[in-house]
Amino acid sequence: MEAARRTPLLIQLFFAFYVLPEVGLRLDAVVCGVLVLGLHVGCYMAEVYRAGIDGVSRGQWEAARALNYSMYRQWTEVVLPQAIPPMIPALGNYLILMFKESALLSAIAVLDLMGEARVFSNESYRYVEPMTLVGVFYLAISISSAIAIRYLEYRISRSRKLS
Repeated sequence: MEAARRTPLLIQLFFAFYVLPEVGLRLDAVVCGVLVLGLHVGCYMAEVYRAGIDGVSRGQWEAARALNYSMYRQWTEVVLPQAIPPMIPALGNYLILMFKESALLSAIAVLDLMGEARVFSNESYRYVEPMTLVGVFYLAISISSAIAIRYLEYRISRSRKLS
């Protein structure tokens, strides 16, 4: 997990797409991109989950055990309701980051939005318009996602205050 967090995503993509086939593990570009991007961002999200769970005080765990809650009940009724709300902003940021980093998949022949814009630009010799359009699209999706995440935070904090 440390290696995935300490190396750039582009290096990981190149390694998985170009080096792994040399040792007999050949993956389709889309599969390779999804796996590498998912693992890369998943390593960061794992730290958010760990921090959220560690944020639940030891007394809460002990109280759940003292009430003879099953492990399932401890997690669903005590730990997760307290751990999830503080995690939402960081998880939302990583969701947006993953969306933005998906543009790097075009480096391994995955024709995502950025890849299509580059193909169009190379064929038409017009670079400003397609790249500007892609930038505006990424910005619109990122801002929309941030607003949705902020709304989710608001709803959760409001429901916690009411209960």
